[in-house]
Amino acid sequence: MTSKRVAFKVHGTVQGVGFRDFTQKCATGYNLKGWTRNTTCGRVEGEVQGDEETIKKFMQQIDKGPRLAHVVKLERRDMEPLEGEDRFSVMRTGESEFASEARG
Repeated sequence: MTSKRVAFKVHGTVQGVGFRDFTQKCATGYNLKGWTRNTTCGRVEGEVQGDEETIKKFMQQIDKGPRLAHVVKLERRDMEPLEGEDRFSVMRTGESEFASEARG
């Protein structure tokens, strides 16, 4: 299977509701690699890597989120796969690195 990598950014009520832990649990359950974190602008973002079908299932789960979350928008962007990751990590809060496809 071909490995694929996707960056994602989740908008809505996604901080303070266990969203990062939920994301890590979903990714680990699917044996996906990557990372997630809160952003200073109130979103959750990350990158996930694995086969296309498994990433699709993962994205469907995080589009719903944990029970207390309210997802209003899920952005995604395809990326080049990375070598050397061995797990899915929760990282410290930081500035968003997600670049939307829309320009202008």
